[in-house]
Amino acid sequence: MTKVSIMGAGTWALGIAVLLHNNGADITIWSALEEELDMLRKNHEHRNLPGVKIPEDIHLESDLETTVRSADVLVMAVASPYTRQTAAKMAPFVKKEQIIVDVAKGIEEKTLMTLSEQIRDEIPQANVAVLSGPSHAEEVSRGIPTTCVVGASDQKTAEYLQNLFMNEVFRVYTSPDIRGIELGGALKNVIALAAGVADGLGYGDNTKAALITRGMAEIARLGLAMGAHSETLYGLSGIGDLIVTCASMHSRNRRAGILIGQGKTMEEAMAEVKMVVEGVHSAKAAKALADKYYIHMPLVEEVNRVLFENKSAADAVHDLMLRDKRIESPVLPWPKA
Repeated sequence: MTKVSIMGAGTWALGIAVLLHNNGADITIWSALEEELDMLRKNHEHRNLPGVKIPEDIHLESDLETTVRSADVLVMAVASPYTRQTAAKMAPFVKKEQIIVDVAKGIEEKTLMTLSEQIRDEIPQANVAVLSGPSHAEEVSRGIPTTCVVGASDQKTAEYLQNLFMNEVFRVYTSPDIRGIELGGALKNVIALAAGVADGLGYGDNTKAALITRGMAEIARLGLAMGAHSETLYGLSGIGDLIVTCASMHSRNRRAGILIGQGKTMEEAMAEVKMVVEGVHSAKAAKALADKYYIHMPLVEEVNRVLFENKSAADAVHDLMLRDKRIESPVLPWPKA
């Protein structure tokens, strides 16, 4: 029986825990928040995941050394702003080549590192992989059919994790493009904020489709400039994750965007959502990456102005619509006259 320790006790961590428990793994959930563990011990469910029962034979642990040393595989499921500090605390207890699978999404504002890069920076002896795709915890934990992709630096690790996670309702593909998987997962959260803002303003399906399509174009431009592959960006962890995050009310990024579109500040929206809104934390990093690689990302720019410069959402949409005329796909040639 594979022993899996899941770092974090939020909704996605619990969704992964239920999935792997159903696959026959021996699961330990770790949290630095004792009150969070007490809630799970008492109720066997999370307040943000009502109706999903946590099996009683899943171990709940607050001792980090015990959690890390006892595991065959470590799943990093803490919210992205806490990835580096959690990894640093784990580092002394991680064995050489121990597999760590990051399932969160984000980019560090200060260093512009993806989450797997942060983990490798703090735990260089680990074998770091990623799992991403259109996969809300609310659905995975209830056994609703879902498809994801696992990225690893070698095929053996990817196939091992594919076998660990995959079952009749959770299909897993493999890929060597870790960077592309992570960029798609992080950048789509910024676009989902914009989609939510449009909903909050009362706009319709036409607007949502435009935001998804042009947002994907921005993600692809930056991703390709950073060495990601187009097949990844237009796959599950790119366009797939973007669609579900922009369209679903399970998405905390879309929900926060709706509140901002209705007139709330970024701080008020985050407080009302009551969970970490990853797109807010990734927005500045996305803008910094666009500047670094000289990539035109007007949607990302306007999201940053709304979040951090007090620009009204309606004005941001107005300015996006009135930008200079452009060709949709500059690489496509016109026929010769």
